[in-house]
Amino acid sequence: MAHEEFTRFVEVTKRLRKECPWDKEQTHASIRHSLIEETYEVVESIDDQNWDELKKELGDLLLHVVFHANIAEEQNEFTLKEVIDGISEKLIRRHPHIYGTDKRDDVGEILQHWEKLKMKEGRESLLDGVPKELPALLRAHRLTERASKVGFDWKNYQCQSGNRSPIDDRKIHQTVSLHREKTKRDGKRYSFFEPGRDGWIVE
Repeated sequence: MAHEEFTRFVEVTKRLRKECPWDKEQTHASIRHSLIEETYEVVESIDDQNWDELKKELGDLLLHVVFHANIAEEQNEFTLKEVIDGISEKLIRRHPHIYGTDKRDDVGEILQHWEKLKMKEGRESLLDGVPKELPALLRAHRLTERASKVGFDWKNYQCQSGNRSPIDDRKIHQTVSLHREKTKRDGKRYSFFEPGRDGWIVE
């Protein structure tokens, strides 16, 4: 771990925050769009398998993480140390098969247990935690992906066009209930979808 390099980097960002007119004016909200753009640039470099570019883009993304933490520290919201400690504790807590006595080696069981641990941490639904700002199709995919991790999954369903396909009625009922719960909370209307297939609307 490059402790000295990371410390120097944080010091650079704090100096810019204090002395650069543009940096001093920024808020969490004002650089929000840049954070999203940098994230997409990271993804693009991965898709292109351009590792030199990925190295640069990860640096840009790290800048945003540290810069947001600097802003938060100035406003007595939280510190960079709390960010780092928080993610470290979360990883240890959610990997009891590594750091605890609950030994598992099946990936499917590990993922299901991961979702159960998140529920114990205070989430009201397994659908919580899917960002509202995601593009609509990606958000729908993430919602169905979340449901599938605890057994709500299928290959056939009734699509928008009305064509019927075999499906377990119990899974329909359970999954619709999950979506209705999310809809009531968010006040939105969600659609189930599978890439390359028609969508299945949940009223």
